[in-house]
Amino acid sequence: MGKRNKKTRQPGKSTTKFVMIGIICAVIAAVVGIAYVNLDAIKADNPNAVKLSLDTRSGSPVLGDMSAPVTIIEFGDYQCPFCKRWNESTKPAIEKDLIESGEASLIYIDFPIIGPDSLTIHAGSYCAQEQDLYWKYHDFVYANQGHENDGWANSENLKKLVSEIDGLDTNLFTQCLDSGKYEKRVEDNKKIASESGVRSTPTFIIIGPENAEMITGAQPYTTFKGIIDEMYGK
Repeated sequence: MGKRNKKTRQPGKSTTKFVMIGIICAVIAAVVGIAYVNLDAIKADNPNAVKLSLDTRSGSPVLGDMSAPVTIIEFGDYQCPFCKRWNESTKPAIEKDLIESGEASLIYIDFPIIGPDSLTIHAGSYCAQEQDLYWKYHDFVYANQGHENDGWANSENLKKLVSEIDGLDTNLFTQCLDSGKYEKRVEDNKKIASESGVRSTPTFIIIGPENAEMITGAQPYTTFKGIIDEMYGK
């Protein structure tokens, strides 16, 4: 068992993995897929400190190998322009160089904070997941993002938008979205993110073999690669 320290960096501006992020624990569980991280902001000797946990099972399917030594957790909002920027400018390089190589995996956690339509479009991601199209939906809606709260992500516009996704059955998607069956799942993820100290989008927690680090903002690939290399002492 090793100690895990968590640092925060502030910039200028298929199957799910179960990751537990504990605030006072400083151990790594031997069970694959469970990790505990100690936040610097909350001291172990603080009697008012409360242990929190982050359960990613309600988040996205894992992108990459579940057993990858590094897990990148992203907290985002599909209406967030900085999330779109990261998804288009940084995520492709992470997929190519870190995920496809088996060095890292990525999990996306809903943090719909921009407006009511964010709840709708995030719920839609799990309707797409029913058709094994979660990540295709994920990238498609970011690529076709409109302005914040201008209606592009409301129910009716979303149904029209996703009709352009190859392989998606729009009738099944519509039935799923109209049922509201995944809205609680999204709300639960939002609550988990808030309780874990996430305040803005995008925010990331990078969990390595011996430590973890939180960063915020649409950081470039070099930032992620540098942190991961540092985790391995490169």
